[in-house]
Amino acid sequence: MKNREMNKKETVNKPKKTPQERKASIKRWIIDIVLIFIGSVVYSAGIHCFSAPNNIAPGGVAGISTLINSATGKDIIGLLYGIINIPLIIIGLIFLGRKMMIKTLISVAIVTFSTDYGLSLLPVYKDGDPLLAAIFAGVLFGIGLGIIYLREGTSGGTDIINKLINKKYPHISIGAAMLSTDAVIICSSMFVFGTIEAGLYAIVAIFIGSKVMDMILYGSYEGKMLLIFSEKYEDISDYVMKDLKRGITWLKGEGAYSRQEKHVICCAVHKSEYSKIKRKVKEIDPKAFIIISSVGEVLGEGFQANQ
Repeated sequence: MKNREMNKKETVNKPKKTPQERKASIKRWIIDIVLIFIGSVVYSAGIHCFSAPNNIAPGGVAGISTLINSATGKDIIGLLYGIINIPLIIIGLIFLGRKMMIKTLISVAIVTFSTDYGLSLLPVYKDGDPLLAAIFAGVLFGIGLGIIYLREGTSGGTDIINKLINKKYPHISIGAAMLSTDAVIICSSMFVFGTIEAGLYAIVAIFIGSKVMDMILYGSYEGKMLLIFSEKYEDISDYVMKDLKRGITWLKGEGAYSRQEKHVICCAVHKSEYSKIKRKVKEIDPKAFIIISSVGEVLGEGFQANQ
């Protein structure tokens, strides 16, 4: 009862959006839907053109649908995809919220229609090199899912489970979660299609898809974090701030042996700027001590635009 009363109070006290905020929110929503549509069509193309015709079960509900479709001998992968997703979307509504599941429902509907009907005019790669089919299927899966995830949606199925894992354990990337949840489907594909190669090609498609997806989701925000120990910290800081336009934080430290107070430069830069700053630091102070670490994401002003 208390929680309900608190939620009611929060709803009443929640400030109303200004016309500008409402306009920006609608604009973001439209962009989300357009990109989710594009991502879903690309994902469907991977199924229709490459994976399904070559008996490659690409994991997730798409993989399950491919296996059932092969067993029944009917060309209804899209329909099966939609039916299997219904209970998973209900789970998503409970744990991931209505907004994400509305986007997921839109994505599932697009994939369902596109796979069976919408992409029927596209050429199908069949009776060729299965490895090529697996590679191109993986690329299309990764691009499609990456775009969908980027706009805070999912394509349904085990993507919902992957999203729940990533939400609870942020240090586990969505791509890694996808690899782990697809293991059972890969083993099943070997049994259904009767060849080990079917599972191996599925692994290739899933692996490439996960890497492409992570590249879209995290690649543009990857960077390097530098801790620079130097007596010429002011000169180095001036270069980083004026030439690279990056922020600097001075950390105060003390040498354990010398007991002297030191200034440590802490900064984050894009991967493309890493070699430039390393070379310049050595020019300014050849004795400088630098600790460099790779970071999966660098967020904040100057690194990631508001989406």
